[in-house]
Amino acid sequence: MSALLEVRGASSGYGSVTIVHDVSLSLDRGELVTVIGPNGAGKSTLLKAIFGLLPITAGSVRLDGSEVTHAAPSRMVGLGMSFVPQTDNVFPSLTIRENLEMGGYRRRGDVGERLLEVLSLFPELKRRPGDTASKLSGGQRQALAIGRALMLDPAVLLLDEPTAALSPARRGEIFERLLAVRAEGVGLLIVEQNAREALAISDRGYLIVDGRNAHEAPGPAMLENPEVGRMFLGLEEPRYGDDASPPAGAP
Repeated sequence: MSALLEVRGASSGYGSVTIVHDVSLSLDRGELVTVIGPNGAGKSTLLKAIFGLLPITAGSVRLDGSEVTHAAPSRMVGLGMSFVPQTDNVFPSLTIRENLEMGGYRRRGDVGERLLEVLSLFPELKRRPGDTASKLSGGQRQALAIGRALMLDPAVLLLDEPTAALSPARRGEIFERLLAVRAEGVGLLIVEQNAREALAISDRGYLIVDGRNAHEAPGPAMLENPEVGRMFLGLEEPRYGDDASPPAGAP
């Protein structure tokens, strides 16, 4: 049985400059997979290429068994993939409700039922649906961006640095929300600099170095790899801010 998302030997970049070289990875339904690596390793470029924002110059991408290597982002959305970029991922002048409604613009019929389902995942947004996104904290904006991406019931959710620049407490909240999304059967592929926290709740992890596959292992096993730990995980960093316990539902 094939994976929900299969990337095989993919290369991509900007113009004549290749950033990602022959990278392969896979993602199953209801699985959380984290891509880590040093700055400039090509992690974000990889996500953009998978989603169709950058051209794939070699290799292939398959989504639920269908060839989508050169599909445009609009087609990827229609096939069940959503992408949350690191920045500029909400409309600041629109309310929380309006942002979510914009996220569901391709849904047929009334979006109200799905909007309520999404808000139930994010209590901090449910309490203030009329507030504009410009009034939200960084963590609340990220929650709203994830919620917008979920409005179309994606099978695959790509997230680029969802906890960047957030406090430890806010990071923990976002990771807990991602576990709730995974529990709904969505496959999540995330790029994350807060690698220790992300790998602790991940089913699997990939290490990308210089745009190439360097290591793959179950998330907790990657945390135990001494070389990976020394080079990329920051061993002195606490795993979950002030609380050493992982979010509920972590494997």
